[in-house]
Amino acid sequence: METAFIHTPLGVAKLIGDGNGLSEIKVTDAEEAVTTNIPPNLKIAAKQLHQYFAGTRDNFDFDLNPQGTDFQKRVWQTLLKIPYGKTVSYLDLSKTMGDVKAIRAVAAANGKNPLWIVVPCHRVIGSDGSLTGYAGGLHRKKWLLDHENPVKQQSLF
Repeated sequence: METAFIHTPLGVAKLIGDGNGLSEIKVTDAEEAVTTNIPPNLKIAAKQLHQYFAGTRDNFDFDLNPQGTDFQKRVWQTLLKIPYGKTVSYLDLSKTMGDVKAIRAVAAANGKNPLWIVVPCHRVIGSDGSLTGYAGGLHRKKWLLDHENPVKQQSLF
């Protein structure tokens, strides 16, 4: 596995992956040294994440290789279908997966998502529209949602 650290507006992101794809993205508040020479297997992911934060990219098209149970992987695949700038509730996600009673298991799998931003778990909110649960912190979830769907101030005149 190769590792790289990149700067983001939300902290330093640690990218982990290999020739099979990106396995993990972690964001930290710790002062990590940014990688100056990105390993070849992580270059595309680093570039596309920089583009996302710059507002010039709304999807990712590099290989993913997250580690998890079959159920978790199914949840993460379902998360990939949530469009940029849109949100769904945990209940909606459970319904999409075909089992409304699995809401807690779906929420737990969502919380175990190892590919922050790329597999958009931040787009899942409470049924009442609240920003519930986010492993990276609710301040980051709010930032990401605002970044993807900024409120445009309309002119009054």
